[in-house]
Amino acid sequence: QVQLVESGGGLVQSGGSLNLSCAATGRIFSIHGMGWYRQAPGKERDLIGDTISSGSTRYGDSMKGRVTISRDNAKNTVYLQMNSLTPEDTAVYTCKAEVEQGTGYRGYWGQGTQVTVSS
Repeated sequence: QVQLVESGGGLVQSGGSLNLSCAATGRIFSIHGMGWYRQAPGKERDLIGDTISSGSTRYGDSMKGRVTISRDNAKNTVYLQMNSLTPEDTAVYTCKAEVEQGTGYRGYWGQGTQVTVSS
């Protein structure tokens, strides 16, 4: 019923920047939170950061200081601006949306987009 589609992934050189986007479509009336996660082979998925509709944003430790999350509520879209990338940032980047359902939330995940940072 809800689909998330990421775009903007690809190959970037070390020290470069990349801007990802994720749009949510489907049966949606309101989205509370939207965020970004990443997972490299052999490692656990970790939180990059997320933001709620009221404007509050939090960042995880892995990329804090090198990323900026923004959101367009009218488009149900969240963006991830990444800077100073290193090969260690190579991973699948995935977005998540928390869709309001009753008094709670239901989480939906995108398929992920590959980001590869070359040295």
